[in-house]
Amino acid sequence: MSETPRPQRPVFPEPPAAPSPAAAQPALTAPPAKQRRWRDDLHLAHTIANKVDSLTLARFDAGNFTVETKSDLTPVTEADKEAERVIREQLGRARGRDSVLGEELPTTGHSSRQWVIDPIDGTKNFVRGVPVWATLIGLIEDGQCVVGLVSAPALGRRWWAVSGGGAWTGRSLSSARRLSVSGVDDLTRASMSYSSLSGWAQTKRLRGMLGLMQSCWRTRAYGDFWSYMLVAEGAVDLAAEPELELYDMAALVPVVTEAGGRFTSLDGEPGPFGGNAVATNSLLHDVALHHLSAETD
Repeated sequence: MSETPRPQRPVFPEPPAAPSPAAAQPALTAPPAKQRRWRDDLHLAHTIANKVDSLTLARFDAGNFTVETKSDLTPVTEADKEAERVIREQLGRARGRDSVLGEELPTTGHSSRQWVIDPIDGTKNFVRGVPVWATLIGLIEDGQCVVGLVSAPALGRRWWAVSGGGAWTGRSLSSARRLSVSGVDDLTRASMSYSSLSGWAQTKRLRGMLGLMQSCWRTRAYGDFWSYMLVAEGAVDLAAEPELELYDMAALVPVVTEAGGRFTSLDGEPGPFGGNAVATNSLLHDVALHHLSAETD
């Protein structure tokens, strides 16, 4: 039997110094200094993601990595560690005064600007040959998530957002389409995504989660970053997870919110700081929070 050829991987070219007139980016007249700086930060995140994608995708395709188990019983590979080192080296050169928080290495720096990175979100998928994994690069400034980039090279997809500039997906900054959440306003017509049920049981929130799932039209465990990008695209209407770290969420928040959605903790705290997440198209957010908080095991 002949081997099925792999699909051709799209290449994300180096982002231009500024969007061209034909670029599918929002037109902002005389943006303030912070907005211009955040756009420069986004360009840098694209450049770094290009470099990291080459590394992680080569490791994924070849399968030549060892897997270790961390103290929290989650897997980590050489590719995770190498990818984070590359990101930190690039940030060190270009943004040496900024703080960096990542999954695999200690936090560095003390600044109101902090890059938050997950070199491979979805490591369990990565080690099993499932292409649903991504590099997450986010920037928090003065307690607000202002830049987010999610790059999933094995899927040939990338998503990004900058505060005030909308959320986008495409092959490059100059070839992109703007994202918008869905207009579904009733759970009976809503599609929900999650990662697993075990975490809900461990946090004694399973009953509320099951009640929410049973109220929805459709539920699927797309999992990890993928759930939230589907919310931003309008393909899914809500997503939730009971246990997450800051590096799991920081890059996702701008993409969801700039697409018109809401991203909070299970207690309704905006942003990625509550240790868990609910992301919706905004219209379903309050009812989702009600379900998840109304019943405990």
